[in-house]
Amino acid sequence: MLEMIKIEHTVFALPFAFMGALLGARGLPTADQAFYILLAMVGARSAAMAFNRLADARFDAANPRTADRALPQGLISRRATAVFIAASSLLFLWAASRLNYLCAVLAPLALGVVFFYSFTKRFTWASHFLLGAALGLAPLGGWIAVRGEVGFIPLMLGASVLLWVAGFDVLYALQDVDFDRRTGLYSLPASFGREASLRFARLLHLGAAAGFVLTGWLAGLGGLYLGAAFTAGMILWVEHRLISPQDLSRLNHAFFTANGLIGILLGLATLFSLWP
Repeated sequence: MLEMIKIEHTVFALPFAFMGALLGARGLPTADQAFYILLAMVGARSAAMAFNRLADARFDAANPRTADRALPQGLISRRATAVFIAASSLLFLWAASRLNYLCAVLAPLALGVVFFYSFTKRFTWASHFLLGAALGLAPLGGWIAVRGEVGFIPLMLGASVLLWVAGFDVLYALQDVDFDRRTGLYSLPASFGREASLRFARLLHLGAAAGFVLTGWLAGLGGLYLGAAFTAGMILWVEHRLISPQDLSRLNHAFFTANGLIGILLGLATLFSLWP
């Protein structure tokens, strides 16, 4: 089960959820708020990943890159996966209800967004943006958890996360261009080619880097955060230097290491910028 939900990928969303909470509280959220935010993120992400694996099981079985995953290999049953999705979803909904009324009301909508993403590759190359939107809800959720209202700053941060995630998902999809075309699945690389997709991913990451900087400026986070945001932009630049249309051999290194560092870096910079 741990292989299926990829616990290590939590660095893509969890730091931004707590960034939203830190910005909303202008410091540390309460212990109860932090606890329920953590539970909500664990529940939502576990449900989303397991649902995605269940929805894509037949495609994963046919793709040599993913054929060794737990569901195609029969290491876990579809029924057990469905039970896990239900339990994780209930954990998310319960934790959200413990935070405040607005969290409780919006939680089912957020769950619907992350589930809907799993079907988008069947009909649109814009699936990358749906994934970005799903993860971009994390900082907005963290803010709402402590403020009980929507604000412009978490929307800006969420938009930046959307561009960042969409950009690295385009890069990740470069691995499956031939498979996606053969099976009728949609992605930006499968629809427009590797070179055009790399250029577009660079634009997305340029927008994300600018958004991270603008978020810090609007929130008044100061030099420490702005330095971290600049460093995040440099990490994205290095990431693109590692990949070319002719050489994708370092894609996993770029995807996991570089992007994992960005969430941690910005999260820690926000924490120390707002430390009481």
